[in-house]
Amino acid sequence: MRIHDFDPENRPRERFLRSGANSLSPAELLAIILRTGTKNINIVDICNEIIARYTLEKLSDITIKELQEVKGIGKAKAMQIVAVFELNKRLHYSRNQNKKIQAASDIFEYMSGRVPDETKEHLFVLHLNTKNQITKTELVSVGTLNAALIHPREVFKAAIKESSHAIILVHNHPSGDTEPSSADKQVTELLKKASTVIQIDLLDHIITGKTGWFSFRESGLL
Repeated sequence: MRIHDFDPENRPRERFLRSGANSLSPAELLAIILRTGTKNINIVDICNEIIARYTLEKLSDITIKELQEVKGIGKAKAMQIVAVFELNKRLHYSRNQNKKIQAASDIFEYMSGRVPDETKEHLFVLHLNTKNQITKTELVSVGTLNAALIHPREVFKAAIKESSHAIILVHNHPSGDTEPSSADKQVTELLKKASTVIQIDLLDHIITGKTGWFSFRESGLL
C-alpha cells in the first residue's frame, strides 16, 4: 500500500502539520525524513522494519552498511539516517559544553554517547576551569575487555599543557558492573598523589556502566 493510498487524515505529513511531531510514531517520524519508499514498499513500512530490526535505542549506532540490509534502504537513505543521529549527538555535546559539574550524575549525563565502543574500556580525562566547567574532553587510552590503560604521565600531560585547574577521570566498564576493581583503587590512589605534587586537583574518578556509575569521591574513596 502506497502512502498516497492512505486516508489523507492518516498520512504522516498531514498529521504532523495538523497535530505536531508528538502525534507520530518513531517510524512515521523517520518516514518524514526519508520521504519516499520503493515501488512495492511504502516508506512507513520500511521504517517500521528498520526499527523492528535494530530498535530505536540502537539506531544511533547502526552503520550505513547495516542499514542497507533493509529492503528499500540504499546508500543515500542510509546516509540520511546516520546524519540525523550524528546531528543529535552533536546537539547533546553542544548543550553540555562548558557545563558546570556539581555531581557525578552530571558526568554520567555528559558522557552519554561518547564512548565509541562499549566492548572495550576507554579512559577519558575531563579538564575543568576554576568554575568547574568542562573545557576539554580527552580520550587518553583504549584498553581491552576488562582493563583500561592508565598511567599518570598520560593523564596529566594534557592537563599541564591546557593549564587545567582540575581534572576528572572517567572510564567505562564493558560488563556494566561499575564497582571498582583493586587495580582501579590502586591507580586512583596513585593519581591522587600525583595530583598533589603537580597541583592540579583530581576531583573524581568515575566508572560508568550502561545504566549507572560509581564515584570515588561520593563513595568517600577520594
